[in-house]
Amino acid sequence: MLMRKSWFWLLIVGFLVAGAGLFYSRGSTQEYTLTPPASSEPKDSSATDVVEPVEPDAGPDREIVAGGLQIPWEVGFLPDGRLLVSERPGRLLLIGEDRQIIEISGVRHIGEGGLLGFALHPDFEKNRLVYLYLTSQENGQIVNRVERYRLDDASLSQREVILTGIRGASNHDGGRIAFGPDGMLYIGTGDAEQSQLAQDTNSLNGKILRVNDDGSIPADNPFGNAVFSYGHRNVQGLAWDDEGRLWATEHGRSGVLSGLDELNLIERGRNYGWPEVQGDEERMGMVRPVIHSGNETWAPSGAQYLPAQAGVEESIFFAGLRGESLYEAKVEGGRVISFTRHLRGEYGRLRTVRLGPDGYLYLTTSNRDGRGKAQSDDDRIIRIQPRVLR
Repeated sequence: MLMRKSWFWLLIVGFLVAGAGLFYSRGSTQEYTLTPPASSEPKDSSATDVVEPVEPDAGPDREIVAGGLQIPWEVGFLPDGRLLVSERPGRLLLIGEDRQIIEISGVRHIGEGGLLGFALHPDFEKNRLVYLYLTSQENGQIVNRVERYRLDDASLSQREVILTGIRGASNHDGGRIAFGPDGMLYIGTGDAEQSQLAQDTNSLNGKILRVNDDGSIPADNPFGNAVFSYGHRNVQGLAWDDEGRLWATEHGRSGVLSGLDELNLIERGRNYGWPEVQGDEERMGMVRPVIHSGNETWAPSGAQYLPAQAGVEESIFFAGLRGESLYEAKVEGGRVISFTRHLRGEYGRLRTVRLGPDGYLYLTTSNRDGRGKAQSDDDRIIRIQPRVLR
């Protein structure tokens, strides 16, 4: 009997040691082996390479640049050095030596909706134009739309509605907007909790949209309307690499089966599958994600591309809400070759990551959105030197 018990405990210890070997962590950075979606193509051994993580430094390489914010959603950088920040309840903040507030009329802050993304016109220094994506109410219905304003000092004027027809809901409102290298405005939308809309190319929901800077439809859009790609559930991150490729983050399924969040490489007119296929599932004419989260939930939001530096591969960084992490996908030729999780749990829910003109990453938290555990100085903007992560 004693011998049997000894063998039993030896087996238990063996399982624990083996399990611990599956992950390697050091400090606040965790890197683990990437398991890409199954493919009929020959496996590239480099897709599972793991690079030893770098432990973040303390001090000036990381600091809190603003606190006490109310659910910030987007952050941008004005030519005069001030930060421009959107808050979901319907405020634009200009943060410099002091903090100025612009109230945006017509915003309906409901669930995940409200004042969400914004984008500065590529010629902002000349025309001062800023574009806002917001949730509102029209004829008793929740809707999303894009508006354009002129921003002078701390006031908005010359309001124009650029795009309407995007359904809204308490959840799945998308909200990220950005100008691409082609000078067009790209808009990530959600399915507004009506998943069938994602497969309808006549609907603007569950899509990545593309319009001219005045809201008109580009002649080369694939369906004769604003739709650029479809089959999306809830797009909240857009980023272009040095080759002009568009990467997008997308929320997967919710509830008890939460998971299968996605990082996608977006091509004109392609169908990304929601709700017909998820994860590694395949169907003719539908595109699988470059990577997905499996049974884990990232709840991915804002995305940022960083070029290769000092022998380190180019990367797509994206913020994680439920995952409470900054994720880094090192990419090569449109493939993800390694995947790293940074800052796990250090700041709570992360909504946005942006590269500032100073070469630092700026992160916004979303701990006051009813789903996080807010600290006394939440919500915050964190400034961090990328080299301490890479």
